[in-house]
Amino acid sequence: MKKQILIITYYWPPAGGPGVQRWLKFVKYLPEFDIEPIVYCPENPSYPMMDESLLHEVSADLKIIKQPINEPYRFAKVLSKKGVKQISSGVIPKQKKQSFIQKLLLYVRGNFFIPDARKNWVKPSVRFLTEYIKTHHIDTIVTTGPPHSLHLIGFQLKKQLNVKWLADFRDPWTSIGYHKELKLTRRSQEKHKQLEISVLNFADVVIVTSGNTKREFESETDTPISVITNGYDTHHIQRPPKDDKFTLAHIGSLLSERNPIHLWEAISELIQEHDDFQSAFQLKLIGVVSEDVLQTLHNHGLESYINNLGYVTHEEALRQQMASRVLLLVEIDSEDTKVIIPGKLFEYMASGTPIIAVGPTDSDVETILKTSNTGHYFYYDKKEHMKSQILSYFNAYKSDSLVVSAIGLEQYSRKSLTKRLSEII
Repeated sequence: MKKQILIITYYWPPAGGPGVQRWLKFVKYLPEFDIEPIVYCPENPSYPMMDESLLHEVSADLKIIKQPINEPYRFAKVLSKKGVKQISSGVIPKQKKQSFIQKLLLYVRGNFFIPDARKNWVKPSVRFLTEYIKTHHIDTIVTTGPPHSLHLIGFQLKKQLNVKWLADFRDPWTSIGYHKELKLTRRSQEKHKQLEISVLNFADVVIVTSGNTKREFESETDTPISVITNGYDTHHIQRPPKDDKFTLAHIGSLLSERNPIHLWEAISELIQEHDDFQSAFQLKLIGVVSEDVLQTLHNHGLESYINNLGYVTHEEALRQQMASRVLLLVEIDSEDTKVIIPGKLFEYMASGTPIIAVGPTDSDVETILKTSNTGHYFYYDKKEHMKSQILSYFNAYKSDSLVVSAIGLEQYSRKSLTKRLSEII
């Protein structure tokens, strides 16, 4: 008989974006390790991105239970539909460009909805799940955040029923980059921190996605902390032909804080200095791109080289990764964000396409790229190094020898990662 676990998540298909991928894949493979997952998610969520194609990855045998949620974002759209979508996606305009409505929404979000806008789902969920867990004799639960309010559901269920509780942090809580943009009062900051410490101390196991996050949390708690990174899945997608152009592709949100100006300068100089580069180069942008980034590209004369595809399905994103010549990954140049390993990194690595990554020092991404031999990592100000590597990739492209010889990728496969999760469970 398989062991049952209850997984409490906000993001579930047809939600799009990176937040849904992690537990969609764990749930897919857990039955192979004699664990039967049961998913609890909202009945009427307000997702900033949708991807209907992900519904095909949900097994017909999976037990999914849903309860209604009161979404304040749905009502806030009356004030500003665009502003709500940006904030719920983590896209926060720069201070100087924030409208009065955006400032108001950020203040309300940060100070009246602690830890986040889904806080009102905690009490009804605890009431419902208390009876469900008793009736079905479930002894292990998992909460995954953000939204971190879901960890408060786990906290209450652990307190009332003494179930085993695994708290999974896909992103940090109080140290994530956008947290300080929420216009928090001192009292609100203290409340966030208090809740974070309570969750870290009361959970049986804390799971994080990076070594840096583990080190951060270890300074706050004695609770055992395990690192299970995100990963890649094996998709039966016919490999598309490579782009004719020398395509540098960024897939995913490219926000104002991820604006590698020195990289754009390097590309602009290569276009001016090499006629063949000028005729072959293409910058492909897939996903949400901030106006600040687009303006910077325009300022560097790169506007005519952009192919902006907008948001695409996850399956199409995988095709674009395989078809591109080089993939771009940009981390925010901040101590607060180096704890995050973007989930797309692992799919980038599995695509067989070389990677150029730009970010801060001491990043887990730099270590993973080096040890896997899948790309090169540059600090924000290393323009000449970036320029040299792009030119090297371009010369390999011209001679049809631009390939990747990856090392040790299997450890990042979703099935291998789920095996590690099953051992913790």
